[in-house]
Amino acid sequence: MIIVYLLAGLSKRFGGKPKGLARIGPNNETLLEYSIKQALPINPTKLIFVVSNQTKELFAKEFKNSYKGIPIKYALQEFDSKIRDKPWGTCDALCSASSFIDSPFILCNGDDIYGERSFKILAEHIKNKEESATLGYELGKVLSDKGDVNRGIFQTDKNGFVKSIVEVLNLNKSNLKERGLKEESLCSMNIFAFSESVLSYFKEILADFKKEHANDRTAECFLPNSATLLIKSNKLKMKVYPTQDKWIGLTRPEDEEEARNELKTINHI
Repeated sequence: MIIVYLLAGLSKRFGGKPKGLARIGPNNETLLEYSIKQALPINPTKLIFVVSNQTKELFAKEFKNSYKGIPIKYALQEFDSKIRDKPWGTCDALCSASSFIDSPFILCNGDDIYGERSFKILAEHIKNKEESATLGYELGKVLSDKGDVNRGIFQTDKNGFVKSIVEVLNLNKSNLKERGLKEESLCSMNIFAFSESVLSYFKEILADFKKEHANDRTAECFLPNSATLLIKSNKLKMKVYPTQDKWIGLTRPEDEEEARNELKTINHI
């Protein structure tokens, strides 16, 4: 079992530094280290950090080439600054790591806390099934009290398989009803389990996207949109598992203290 962490970005709202290196754990762990600790019970065989030229040295200095005996590989997500202002998005980030992926894997953000049970659910699924899987968090529990957020809302069939992931912009707790949503609606927090066989499909999606947006300096190929395209073309089947695990994320530096306090209430490994 491989875990792929997306770590290429620097957050402007977070002071222009990687959120994954914020020290919010009860033992002064970085956010990323705390996330890895939650995943240790699934016995990952490899960790892949998708980094940029701006973040590689920062994470390599902190983690070097292994964590508790688990090898770490650094996959570089690059872009041509002559024609682009930013990388090509999360689908591109996944494809950047493809040369290191040779077994089923879990893909997730490197600056979010997902919960220990969440990793177990996905690992158990992908070990036994060819179909992909993801986690659905209750929308009301992953909205911010400090401003609007964007969330990918799951549309599912009666058996809990994803039909689409629809990105809904500018959500807050007071406008859910007018947007046709409920606090119990399940949304994506960008954590997925895939077999390595899906990588070729995502590469095709990315190649088509780059051709279509060749003259666009900022267009991004996002993983949820790409997965939806593959689902609708019957190349991908994805089960969504509702989870009650607490999600914790950071947006601004002042969120660090709140995250530290929240982690103190969780049973630690």
